[in-house]
Amino acid sequence: MASGAGLDRSWVSRVERGHVRDASIGRLRAIAGMLEVGLEIVPSWRGGEVARVVNERHSRLHELFAAHLARTRGWEFATEVSFSSWGERGVIDILGWHAARRVLLVIELKTEIPDPAGLIAQVGRYRRLVPGIGRERGWDSTSVATWVLVAESDMNRRQLARHRVMLWNAFPLDGRALRRWLRDPVCEGAGAVNGLAFLAQCGPLDR
Repeated sequence: MASGAGLDRSWVSRVERGHVRDASIGRLRAIAGMLEVGLEIVPSWRGGEVARVVNERHSRLHELFAAHLARTRGWEFATEVSFSSWGERGVIDILGWHAARRVLLVIELKTEIPDPAGLIAQVGRYRRLVPGIGRERGWDSTSVATWVLVAESDMNRRQLARHRVMLWNAFPLDGRALRRWLRDPVCEGAGAVNGLAFLAQCGPLDR
């Protein structure tokens, strides 16, 4: 095995005895290749798998804003709204409806912003498709508002600062504007209300 993997026999012997702390991924993969087994690398963060931690943070954001919307007069909403329209598929995190103003509200929740351009395109697609999605629920809208709610963190603040012009051009309003607008969701003419706000774990909206 050591010869086939191109490794020192004594080093392979150490791995066999479980001493892998100082082993490089390349060497471990060489051994795994000789054994014809796969070697999966599972990242973790503070003792938990990254996917589980991210899902928990996303669920927390979901619960915080859903609770906020439930307390605001005039709104009803649906969560995890899946759609399939002309071959386009996806899931909207929260879809709100204000019957008095006939306004649909698309909420996209993000624990981080790895791809700002992709985020803008994704929300734009939701904005285009959501009137039809709403009609399927009996929500016949005259206006659509789209909001991105991002988990409060230094990393996300830095990402917003790096892409400030692009993101603010697409989402010009902030958390204070969102709080005011939710109380009386008026969209002037055909114009949409689009914004980005940070959502802290304790719940306040800010940017």
